[in-house]
Amino acid sequence: MSTFHRQIYQLLVLILSLVTVACSDNTQLDSSSVTPSNSDSKVIKLLWDKGFTVEEDEALKQLISSWEKQSGYKIEITFYTNDGVPQKTQRAIQAGNPPDILVGYNAQTELDPRFAWEGKLVDVSDVIESVKNLYPKEILESVYFYNKKTQKRSYYAVPLHEATIQIFYWRDLLKQAGWSESDIPKDWNGFWNFWKQVQIKLRSQQKQYQNIYGLGFTYSLGASDTYYMFEAILEAYDVKLLDEQGRLLIDDPQVRQGIIKSLEWYAKFYQDGYAPPDSINWLNPDNNRSLLNRGLVMTPNSTLSIPVTIRLDRDTYNKLGILEFPNKPNGKPMRYPFILKEAVLFAKSRNQKAAKDFLTYLIQPKVMSDYLKAVGGRHFPVLTSVRKDPFWSDPTDLQVSSVTKILTTRQTRPYYTSLNPAYSIVLEENVWGKALQRILIERVTPTQAADEAISRIKEVFTQWQLSGGEANSK
Repeated sequence: MSTFHRQIYQLLVLILSLVTVACSDNTQLDSSSVTPSNSDSKVIKLLWDKGFTVEEDEALKQLISSWEKQSGYKIEITFYTNDGVPQKTQRAIQAGNPPDILVGYNAQTELDPRFAWEGKLVDVSDVIESVKNLYPKEILESVYFYNKKTQKRSYYAVPLHEATIQIFYWRDLLKQAGWSESDIPKDWNGFWNFWKQVQIKLRSQQKQYQNIYGLGFTYSLGASDTYYMFEAILEAYDVKLLDEQGRLLIDDPQVRQGIIKSLEWYAKFYQDGYAPPDSINWLNPDNNRSLLNRGLVMTPNSTLSIPVTIRLDRDTYNKLGILEFPNKPNGKPMRYPFILKEAVLFAKSRNQKAAKDFLTYLIQPKVMSDYLKAVGGRHFPVLTSVRKDPFWSDPTDLQVSSVTKILTTRQTRPYYTSLNPAYSIVLEENVWGKALQRILIERVTPTQAADEAISRIKEVFTQWQLSGGEANSK
């Protein structure tokens, strides 16, 4: 078995285990590095979303082990798939048994702003203070949440690293179809239609390409990739859902038309057969799997989880191309929504001081730099001093250096959850995924699907306000 095929086999085993776990009520993948009684006050319970490689999880365990030796405390890690983190965390809270610390991408978009508003999180301003001058302004603003109980905003999450959506494709498949990277259009419609032509060309050439798809778009309810991509489409069409005070703008007729157009645009690729039929059921790892199995020519993805999986096979790694998004339909450069992997500390934690000590250790520049490099650069650093490491700008590593270019030189913005916690419910319910499925499965028009989504979003915000929630300006 070749190195490439062996790595693909290992990846499939990992993904199958992730999918199995995501569908189970017992989503715990690993609990380590110790297994003491939960009543042990010297034990910190940490919930962290599982990495896409063994190396990623091992790097975290080594980091934790170093802190344990210094502190005299133990950390009990529970890994969940990132799809399962929101549900499992809320169940633990309802059972009165939350972790001390929660870390996860989906927690940032679906949970943390609400938990802060409800008074369920500990103010971590003192943790952030140790490296506050190293955080970019927009990163700090993204974790500056409102607490209804204290009636003020503060830092209720510790930013660890960030990511944004980019596009991965196979260079050799592009060459097989008769094109090179320089042939890829930079305009919005030209760019996406190009991949349709690559699919048509490959399928016309050889039997082995009869089932290949040009676009690895996700349309499911079970994957955050669905709303990550759709939020990027809304951004491309300049559809602004909330103002700077966190107030809804969807009663604006232009906003409504933008939502309709975005849904119609995204759904049509599936309807026309340029995205896999099973993409309406995908979980987050499935577009990775399909691309690595060469069932796709390209796919958008929100981290470098695809390239880090094949990083040790340099030949295959170098066949994988990475692209920025094309210019918006109006010709202007894309503005990228960014996601944070952040740590929050629950108010019910019995080990708040020790947990804060661990988080303070975790975000020290050398500790975070060593960890991020050990996991192959899947996550981009938020600390400016760590970004200066040559690892992140190495021109021979196009995957890592391309993401560095996007997140340091292009326009970015946080998700709307930082403006109003109510929007986290919209993402948790995957309102955009539901709208797409209404179009693709139930055959309603994009207009009807958009109006239903708008109605649900307004209902969520109204219920939020009635329960005492409000936008609250910064």
